[in-house]
Amino acid sequence: MTTERVLVDAGPLVALLSDADAAHVSCTTTAQTLRLPMLTTWLVLAEAAWLLRRAPEGVERLLQLLSGGVIVCPAFDEHAPDWMVSCLRKYASLRPQLADVSLLYLAEREGIATVFTLDRRDFTVFRGDGGKAFNLVPN
Repeated sequence: MTTERVLVDAGPLVALLSDADAAHVSCTTTAQTLRLPMLTTWLVLAEAAWLLRRAPEGVERLLQLLSGGVIVCPAFDEHAPDWMVSCLRKYASLRPQLADVSLLYLAEREGIATVFTLDRRDFTVFRGDGGKAFNLVPN
């Protein structure tokens, strides 16, 4: 069990809630080793909800992760929009999604280095506090 705080991206949330998802088993196994609650943003939840829109009770189960304390969405402060604009410019060649940039903001603000994501393309390029690469799970 990791003691570090963890950010969770949309992909693992969808995989956790959909038995049909190719990453369901690996994400379920990984989630059992992570410190709870995992942190995320409302932008990530909106992306996950869209991806779960056809899954029976998918969105309801997603929201139950919040009400059950499995995930938490900390509020953004007044610095978030300007920080995210700067981040979008920094990584413009990747054309990052706003949900990803919101996770990067949370990582920076909260000092979190571990991201539960299936998005290796972007999160292997993104850098956290002090230019360090993120610890990505599952491995």
